[in-house]
Amino acid sequence: MSPATTTELWTSPPSPVKLKSLLPPPVHVPPPNSSSVYYNPRFDPLNFMDGPLSLDPATRLRQMLARPGIVVAPGVCDGISARCAIEAGFECLYQSGAATTASRLGQPDLAIATLNDFVGAAEMVCSLQPSMPVIADADTGFGGAPMVARTVAKYARAGVAALHIEDQVQTKRCGHLLGKQVVSRDEYLMRVRAAVQARDSIPGSNFVIIARTDSAQCLGWEEAIQRLKLASQVGADVLFIEGVKSKELVEEVVETLAPKPVLVNVISGGLTPSFTAEDAEAMGAKIIIFSLASCVPMVHALRAAMRSLRQTGTDFTAAQGMGPREFFEVMGLRDAIEVDAKAGGGAYASI
Repeated sequence: MSPATTTELWTSPPSPVKLKSLLPPPVHVPPPNSSSVYYNPRFDPLNFMDGPLSLDPATRLRQMLARPGIVVAPGVCDGISARCAIEAGFECLYQSGAATTASRLGQPDLAIATLNDFVGAAEMVCSLQPSMPVIADADTGFGGAPMVARTVAKYARAGVAALHIEDQVQTKRCGHLLGKQVVSRDEYLMRVRAAVQARDSIPGSNFVIIARTDSAQCLGWEEAIQRLKLASQVGADVLFIEGVKSKELVEEVVETLAPKPVLVNVISGGLTPSFTAEDAEAMGAKIIIFSLASCVPMVHALRAAMRSLRQTGTDFTAAQGMGPREFFEVMGLRDAIEVDAKAGGGAYASI
């Protein structure tokens, strides 16, 4: 080969055809002020209408959202409450931020729990029945866009099927307390957009992004509706106004934001009336969560048990006849025995 030919190989640009074949397909990322509407054909509900329910929890949740019936998710706060919800036959669980903060830290819902607190709780809950969809509270995403993306990645890796992210300021509080403050529309949409883009960067993930707004209480109903419309346009899969105060407002949300599914959060004694699952379904909602369904009754039961122990000097009455074996059976004792026996062990032949 002549020197001229060698030089030509190094200096001549490759042909356009060859260059095009070496490059990855272009990805359109609209700028923040773009009017482009997010659409990913892979998440079209029609793709999830038929076939058996998936063993992948995120895919399973999308199937449940695409098919008839409302998704009912009781709030769980720890392993005991999650086990009891599974035993009761629920097909979806909700990891409440308030309940997680209370159970893990013994603190109120005032942005005290960290990302690691939430992920640690999620890893445990999701491990109990891996195909069970778990919807998890992600508060404000715990920071700016990179932190929101990290939150999505860690939740997905933990086995969570969906998270909801909100527009409160970083020093947030429970959505059913007064005095809430929210960030600007642009900052809120940045959070949602970052969550969607993070999900889309996970190969094959069907993770569900739920956009929540707390703005109705402090900025008014119209602003809350507009924020969710915009969140839908940048890719949120499910929409959630916290603190909806009437049946008529729920119906308005559903009608205005259709065809995107709407989530309703019920907390007894909170801002939203104590709708039943049947009520919410009749209004057109697709998901209903009962955030404090486990931890509030747990407080009542434990208070009574501790008072009884203090007064009588024994826990016999509070135990209601449940011994250690019966308690451990609720916690999965039979499954553990079966695993050992199938592996050829005999450690639990008598227990």
